[in-house]
Amino acid sequence: MASAERLALLRAELKRRNLAGFVVPLADEHQGEYVPPHARRLAWLSGFTGSAGMAVVLADRAALFVDGRYTLQARREAGGLFEHFHLTDHPPARWIADMLPAGGRLGFDPWLHLPDQVAALREACARAGGAFEPCDDNPLDAVWTDRPDPPLAPVVIQSEAFAGRGAAEKRDEIAGILAEGRLDAAVLADPASIAWLLNIRGGDVDHTPLPLSFALLRADARVDLFVDSRKLSPAIEAHLGGAVRVRPPDAFADALDSPDWSGRRVRVDRAHTPFAVTERLTRAGAIVDPGEDPCALPKACKNPVELAGCRAAHLRDGAALCRFLAWLAREGGSGRVDELAAEAMAEAVRRDGLHYRGLSFPSIVGSGPNGAIVHYGVTEETNRLLRPGELFLLDSGAQYLDGTTDVTRTMAVAPDIKDPGDEIRRRFTLVLKGHIAVSSAVFPVGTSGGQLDILARRALWAEGLDYDHGTGHGVGSFLSVHEGPQRISKAGGGGPLKPGMVLSVEPGYYKPEGYGIRLENLVAVVEAPMPAGGERPLLAFEPLTLAPFDRALIDPGLLDARETAWLDSYHARVAAEIGPLVDGETAVWLEGATRKIG
Repeated sequence: MASAERLALLRAELKRRNLAGFVVPLADEHQGEYVPPHARRLAWLSGFTGSAGMAVVLADRAALFVDGRYTLQARREAGGLFEHFHLTDHPPARWIADMLPAGGRLGFDPWLHLPDQVAALREACARAGGAFEPCDDNPLDAVWTDRPDPPLAPVVIQSEAFAGRGAAEKRDEIAGILAEGRLDAAVLADPASIAWLLNIRGGDVDHTPLPLSFALLRADARVDLFVDSRKLSPAIEAHLGGAVRVRPPDAFADALDSPDWSGRRVRVDRAHTPFAVTERLTRAGAIVDPGEDPCALPKACKNPVELAGCRAAHLRDGAALCRFLAWLAREGGSGRVDELAAEAMAEAVRRDGLHYRGLSFPSIVGSGPNGAIVHYGVTEETNRLLRPGELFLLDSGAQYLDGTTDVTRTMAVAPDIKDPGDEIRRRFTLVLKGHIAVSSAVFPVGTSGGQLDILARRALWAEGLDYDHGTGHGVGSFLSVHEGPQRISKAGGGGPLKPGMVLSVEPGYYKPEGYGIRLENLVAVVEAPMPAGGERPLLAFEPLTLAPFDRALIDPGLLDARETAWLDSYHARVAAEIGPLVDGETAVWLEGATRKIG
């Protein structure tokens, strides 16, 4: 069915409900990065398949809002049925305030919006003389007649051999946090928190091993888990134990409406929990305590077993990536390798690895100008051959039972055939300087990632250059490749960095229609030695990713002695740890790729 027909069906349903319009976000009830097929309402309606966006449909016009990564893709996929806007530069609230007819009722699904989103859109409707009204059920679902069923992937146990701690111990810890805050319960809307807390994993969404679910955690460490029981085996039920009561997903709304919440303090993370939850608890008389998910920080601070698993996963992943890089060095300039072939090879080299469970996100494989698209996804239409002298950017990672990986390398294609040029080499080295500056930083306890972000940009800023994405995001342990609260961003936030946190360090530079450069390692926050005369405890980063940076793109004259020493030391470690794990042909390539710069 064409999008025009789908828009017509939705508009007819809105007219029947006396609604002037409806908001369609790219989100499910859990506000996760990946949305299961039955919740891909925006894609069904518009054809847009990117990972961030929102549509607003009125009786006579419709608008699609996406961020800068997807402006071209949105126009290509959604066509002329929608007006197109930048999600930040011209947000939905502004468009609604201008376009909603006076007295119009703009509907929304309260399970698909966060409280702050609702507040902003409600204010926009008020400015237009209209109202922003929750719908009892989603009108789009009423016309999506062939909508897929919700996923039913089996829930599996995450062994303590990988988790490092038992689920009962974790429940007691989080219950203690609630008691310390004089809270009676917490709503867990993030399936990653639930998976971590109960030592379970699943397969309901792409690339992240999650069982979609909600949970209510009480201050006595009991848990109500709202999940389809068809996902659970007897072994899982035994693993969960008597302190975890399994209830059907449909019972969650009724549980929030219970009068038993009257006067009780309930923690709700407004940044990850749908508006419907807060609204229902408030109506039931609960005292809603807005704050961070109590599992977020303990989950982010990996325990020694998780860190050991992370190191082991990165060692295997590094060997696989080096096999790919050696293959690219041999074949990249042959005229036979295109982006799709490179994407397939990047997955193939990992597939047989111990504990491999799939990619941690769709690989980004961009050659030449496609590398300048930060979240580029190759298709049959955009696929292009790798050409000598151009840059090739690979951002890829995998899920292993013992860890999650994410690494980006930018390589020159066949530089021996055609030199990439001084501009590219200089800008690559500026990005590398930023990467080294963050990776080698030593900083006092209490420092946030936002305070370190400038280190990644300083060399670029000095030459009037920059990049528009964050420098680093948190990474889970066989969980989401994008995890909070930890991050490195000039926007700040994320709180202090703490030992055990895993983050990416990924500065970049992107020349539109030209090329893209990004250099990414994952690092772990560790305690640093106290220097003589020091007064404050220090932290540092331990590189986890093990793969060489392309020597053909480095201008040694731009590196100072400290940077050169860091790079030579890192490459020596890569050679020592990865060399014994790869085949002879790759080992020969690796020896050359890790030679000293200085």
